[in-house]
Amino acid sequence: MEFRAVAEKICGDIVLADVPGEALRKWRQIFKLTQAEIARRLEVSSSVISDYESSRRTPGVSFVKRFVEALIEADSERGYEILSKYKNIFEVSSAVLDLAEYNKAVHVDDFSKIIEAEKVNDFEKFVNGHTVVDSIKAILELRSFEFYQLYGLTSERALIFTKVSGGRSPMVAVRVSSLKPAVVVLHGLKVNSVDEVAKKIAEIERLPLLVTSLDLREMIEKLRGEFA
Repeated sequence: MEFRAVAEKICGDIVLADVPGEALRKWRQIFKLTQAEIARRLEVSSSVISDYESSRRTPGVSFVKRFVEALIEADSERGYEILSKYKNIFEVSSAVLDLAEYNKAVHVDDFSKIIEAEKVNDFEKFVNGHTVVDSIKAILELRSFEFYQLYGLTSERALIFTKVSGGRSPMVAVRVSSLKPAVVVLHGLKVNSVDEVAKKIAEIERLPLLVTSLDLREMIEKLRGEFA
């Protein structure tokens, strides 16, 4: 299988990150590898990987290339468990208004503050990116398998749904999908206007559910400026 475009995306994300070590850690965790496992593949000690991830060493382009190749090699041995979900991420539907990967994992509380959100429930999660979705277009245009395009390079992200009346339809879509986001945000709602079924699904899935009325463009700019 060909994943050059995805590999280039990961390399660029690491090299251009404000803190490359944190980006290395993020991608290692996305691909479900321990420091010892990636060290073995790169023929270095675990302490070397720890030094890179904690910014005691700065990775060069050559190391980053080998690191990403090791991620892909490990995933190929598991039948492309991770990459097969994201091979079509560059054919993004017009229902996707914005999609970004973050430089590091962000706690849901910090994420919530940036978008001036209210919590509908209180679950602990970390966010590695966001996708802003036009809910009406998603319902009308996305076929079931295309729903996975919303997840970018990792499902550990916030799905932010706009143009929602109560949030039931987006939460039903999340419920039936095999991939689950880290956080769901209903844009333009207050807590007391969230559909009861949407709330129940969030509880069942143990998903943080947030609402915000922050201007859409401002919200995207703040998220990108703070985390991407």
